[in-house]
Amino acid sequence: METTAPPKEREEREHQVDGEKLAELIPRYHVVLLDDEDHTYEYVVEMLMQLFRHGREMSWKMASEVDQRGRAIVFTTNKEQAEHKRSQIQSGGADKRLVRSKGSMSAIVEKAD
Repeated sequence: METTAPPKEREEREHQVDGEKLAELIPRYHVVLLDDEDHTYEYVVEMLMQLFRHGREMSWKMASEVDQRGRAIVFTTNKEQAEHKRSQIQSGGADKRLVRSKGSMSAIVEKAD
């Protein structure tokens, strides 16, 4: 005997599948933080925790990657949100721990594969 889900439950599942398909259709973009010598690890970690809600450990790993590789993907989202997050990074201001720090860090937005 075949059983079917109640109409409401079936609609909820169909809606969930439609949402998943829609997410696949929306292009994803990376926010890429670029390295510089004018911001400390502490500045980077605090910024990542504040702007992206990353935990301290993840933020330290990303700061290390930026330092070692010159760049790190810090967030992946839709284009509008990625551009907003890039703007937040670029308006973060100087690192008060370093006298030579005169401005914000740099970031770019790249299309995810």
